[in-house]
Amino acid sequence: MSAVRWGRGAAGFGRALWPAGAPGLLAEEGALGGVWGLKRSSTASPCEQDRRKDWGHAELLEVLKARVRQLQAEGVAEVTVKRVAKRVAVARAPEAGGAQPPRQAQAGAEGAAPMLSSRWAQKLDDDQRLMERRKQRLEGKLQKHVEKVAWQKQLRSEPRLLSRKLASQLQHWEQGAPRSPWEEQLAQLLQEAPQGRSGEAAAAPADRGPESRLEGQRQRLLSFFECCLLTGNLPLAHHVLVTHHSKSQQQRLLTLSMYNMVMLGWARQGSFKELMYVFFMLKDAGLAPDLRSYAAALQCMGRLDQDAGTIRRCLKQMAQDGLQLQGLFTAGPLSAEERAELLRAVRKAKPAFTPPRPPVPPPQVNTSPLLREIYAKQDPTVSYPRLHLSLKELQGLFRQQLRVEMATTVTVESVEKVPLLTKEVLHARKTLAGLRTRWRTALYRELQETKESEAHAAREGRLSLFPYLCLLSEKEVVGVLLQTLQALPAQGESLLFLAHELGLRVFKRKQLRNEVQELEQRYSKYLHLLASDTQVAEPCLPRQHWEALGAPEAPHEQPWPVSVVVQLGKQLAEVLVRAAQMPSSLAAPRSPGTLIPVLYHVYSFRSFRQIGILKPHPAFTQLLETAAERTLTFESTDVPMLCPPLPWTSPHSGAFLLSPTKMMRSVEGSQQHQLLLERCPPAELHGALDALTQLGNCAWRVNGRILDLVLELFTDKGCPRLGVPAPPSEAPRPPEGRQAPKGCLLPEVSPAEKAEMRRELARRLKVAREMQSLRADALYRLSLAQHLRHRVFWLPHNMDFRGRTYPCSPHFNHLGSDLARALLEFAQGRPLGPHGLNWLKIHLVNLTGLKKRESLQARRDYADELMEDILDSADRPMTGRKWWMEADEPWQALACCMEVAQAVRAPDPTAYVSHFPVHQDGSCNGLQHYAALGRDSVGAASVNLLPLDLPQDVYSEVAAQVEVFRRQDAEQGVRVAQVLQGFISRKVVKQTVMTVVYGVTRYGGRLQIEKRLREIHDFPQDFVWEASHYLVRQVFNSLQEMFSGTRSIQRWLTESARLISHTGSAVEWVTPLGIPIIQPYHRDSKVMIKGGLQSLTFSSSVDTSQKPNTLKQKNGFPPNFIHSLDSSHMMLTALHCYRKGLTFVSVHDCFWTHAADVAVMNQVCREQFVRLHSQPILHNLSRFLIKRFCSDPRTSKSIWVSRLMDTLLSVPKAGTFNLEQVKHSTYFFS
Repeated sequence: MSAVRWGRGAAGFGRALWPAGAPGLLAEEGALGGVWGLKRSSTASPCEQDRRKDWGHAELLEVLKARVRQLQAEGVAEVTVKRVAKRVAVARAPEAGGAQPPRQAQAGAEGAAPMLSSRWAQKLDDDQRLMERRKQRLEGKLQKHVEKVAWQKQLRSEPRLLSRKLASQLQHWEQGAPRSPWEEQLAQLLQEAPQGRSGEAAAAPADRGPESRLEGQRQRLLSFFECCLLTGNLPLAHHVLVTHHSKSQQQRLLTLSMYNMVMLGWARQGSFKELMYVFFMLKDAGLAPDLRSYAAALQCMGRLDQDAGTIRRCLKQMAQDGLQLQGLFTAGPLSAEERAELLRAVRKAKPAFTPPRPPVPPPQVNTSPLLREIYAKQDPTVSYPRLHLSLKELQGLFRQQLRVEMATTVTVESVEKVPLLTKEVLHARKTLAGLRTRWRTALYRELQETKESEAHAAREGRLSLFPYLCLLSEKEVVGVLLQTLQALPAQGESLLFLAHELGLRVFKRKQLRNEVQELEQRYSKYLHLLASDTQVAEPCLPRQHWEALGAPEAPHEQPWPVSVVVQLGKQLAEVLVRAAQMPSSLAAPRSPGTLIPVLYHVYSFRSFRQIGILKPHPAFTQLLETAAERTLTFESTDVPMLCPPLPWTSPHSGAFLLSPTKMMRSVEGSQQHQLLLERCPPAELHGALDALTQLGNCAWRVNGRILDLVLELFTDKGCPRLGVPAPPSEAPRPPEGRQAPKGCLLPEVSPAEKAEMRRELARRLKVAREMQSLRADALYRLSLAQHLRHRVFWLPHNMDFRGRTYPCSPHFNHLGSDLARALLEFAQGRPLGPHGLNWLKIHLVNLTGLKKRESLQARRDYADELMEDILDSADRPMTGRKWWMEADEPWQALACCMEVAQAVRAPDPTAYVSHFPVHQDGSCNGLQHYAALGRDSVGAASVNLLPLDLPQDVYSEVAAQVEVFRRQDAEQGVRVAQVLQGFISRKVVKQTVMTVVYGVTRYGGRLQIEKRLREIHDFPQDFVWEASHYLVRQVFNSLQEMFSGTRSIQRWLTESARLISHTGSAVEWVTPLGIPIIQPYHRDSKVMIKGGLQSLTFSSSVDTSQKPNTLKQKNGFPPNFIHSLDSSHMMLTALHCYRKGLTFVSVHDCFWTHAADVAVMNQVCREQFVRLHSQPILHNLSRFLIKRFCSDPRTSKSIWVSRLMDTLLSVPKAGTFNLEQVKHSTYFFS
């Protein structure tokens, strides 16, 4: 029984025990739940009052004894009357002049019952504490409410108008003319002509320079208003709007969308007076109201049920402004409630009005000739694949994913070695738990104080962080900060990096949408297209099916400026620094028990720059190591999905269920890519949207056997040779003895020795940091793999600005190292069929790196010869001959050995169901695209575009050509050429050849070759620098000779980009699939955030407001253009494979599918490459660039524009290579 109920029962008994005619006691719920007699209005003497009190307590004691007996009879825990009597006496003690109860009653109480159990008394204590906590919470909430109301009263709502005419009208109307209600005044105000600016476009002055500088401030202001509305701080948004409007310089920052945003907020609350204030300010700023402005006003009228006359005048003025009534319902996103209120207002003036139905977009057809076949209607050859899971299973997976995203985080058990639960470990964990409890309390307090400080700044009209800090609950923020503290590495982290990450986490979490019920219904219908046991009326692509369900598009999220993200994160980091403290005894056992910070702010040099670092106290790091806690926490968007992703339907709608994701990833705060995509006709993006959806719909599972072997090494001491990082205990330690850091202080140490000591120490610290980073990366990957071991999961995809695709999950995907790829296999299997086993064998030999110049038949034969080693590797990977460890890709080779072993041992290998992904790699794919663009016959032969009996190896050919040059120079007495004799190999030149096509400079190429030479133990290290200079020059000369067409195209692209950037624009183009591309290389502008631990300064490219970086624009255009082509080829292959029912994924120019389907994928891959390059790609690019950069009459006389026109018209001439031959090239992709 609760303390409250118990108290009320006692009060009833007390009143019943009073003698007839005696005044009753007033009831009050005490801390213990009892009811004590209060002082009553009486003229009785003090002694009489005391006797009455004593009598009342004696009566209460009798009641308590009766209650105890009742509880005993009910089998409830007993309590001693003695203890209760004592509590009654204690409760009386504070009363002035109170006397002890009569001895008879006290004696009777002591002897009334035997010694009973104390559990009932414990329950009373618990109830007392519960009531105290409830009282404190209620008092706290009440106090906050009172403070909020008082604060809002301090906020300004009446505007100060710059127009005297409007100011006098406002003053007259505020004085309350009875015949001029607010609604009529609105109709009159709407007729006022704008004073200056007209609409959003007029906000831009003639000079774009100042306007560009204001753009960043406008973004910040817009995000501030958005956060105010999201957090229920509309009066604050209005206050800041009024403050900015009243100052002419600050008023320039305000745009029509900002006024509309605040007006819509007041409309939702039905606050017409405040909405009128905003309308006055809008007119005062010289802006003309648009459809959203009218929609806000009418919606407010609908809520207030205003008369039809005012609404009619408002609609008339809207028509005079050239705005259509139907447009009110389509101008912006409206909730069901907003739409109903708007309709109510309109129908008051026009009862017969029917709102337009949700716009059904006209059938949009992609115009790209490359995609005509993809979107052809009623094609009988289409066979879209289905998942292997039933509808019921998929619905269950959807609910699991929904819970994950609503929780925002995923907790995963770490795969680090489990420590023995010694007293030391248990004590460390207990200590950590106690510290975290303290930190939570301290963080709550610091957050509240920070909010109060920021609220004070907001009251002064400044753009403070207050609304941003209110986006998440204090509990969520505290959780994020404690996770950050837990994950901080021992060597610390840059304050700028931490601030950016913390700010991003808040931004991502605030975006969670809340349309769960509607989403669940639509998603269930969508699953009918994918489930194994359902049918749909007409086969179609996932995006088409989702759009046919009438699913509304997710609202577009406005990105925050980088300065806001960093400033918010910095504020949170400082809160963490102030709140996280620990007893000094943890660092020095004999020290006094004072509190010391857990985090220290120090400065360090990184790459010759001094940066601020937040570093954990070594004692805290040691405490974490000792406790060895076994949990890791990830954001829900950083782990694979447990159900098929939402299909991509727009640039900002797709992938995760509730967490908005951008189709094109970019630097936070960047808008240029998103604006390009928004302006692009939706149908032009269908190819990219459908390709991303197809890649994300591939179901995966973990290869458990490989995971077990990797974990065995990981929990031991790692194996760097096999890509398993060693633990921190294996990292190099600082030098000891004379070489120790303190040795630098010895007087006998020379300056040269000191410098060498510093270099050695820096080298060891660098190695330790790299090992720590690799270990953490592997820990995340392996822990997620273990977490998902027995599950099916999906990897949603998006793309970078060039169109290259990437999984959204950063820690566990198929784009990583050999180890990362080996951990994954398709969740859906396919029987090998007649040729699948042969492709498994070829793939295994490819993974070894052997037989690269041999035919496919020779590779199959080689696999048969090695079958004994293959089976031994599969059966005894760690104890056998370990043949697999010598492969180029050892873990993938081992996984393939296991698959081959299972297949050959199956009763019928053709019926064996394989889940193993087989890869087909492009042969130096960048050069393949260059050779096809230039129709270069010599280059085409070198990169396997021609059908030949044996594969060509461009790297070996370049090495051979370099060797020819070297021999000639050696004969002429060039010393470095003589030293290099016998050291020029395929491995030395491969990386440079591979990256030349992607824009590597001679400097970068020299560093690559230098690294390879240092790996050769026999090479004289004194000649490394000179030899690398010599070799990079010869590699470039060899490529010039072998790929003359390639170099001419590269030069044309480079020169075009240089001239475009000199005109003041960034380079733009459109891929053959219609994706608009813009290069994000602009001159850096310094952004400084002052105050706090340190002033943060960082470089920021605020998109188009900064001039383009000419060097990066010209160097980046050739490789980025080729990347956009290889991404177009991949997307075409993906879409056509999907039409044929294949499972297909890619790692850029490496295509994956089931072993049984490799031949079909190879055919599709070749056909789509030929179709892609059959388009006049370079001429189309030239026409686009001329139209984009040379057609403006205002700049046509510029010398840069005229040079650009000449260059763009000089498209490199094509050679004579016949593209059709690619279809018959066995080794094009192999």
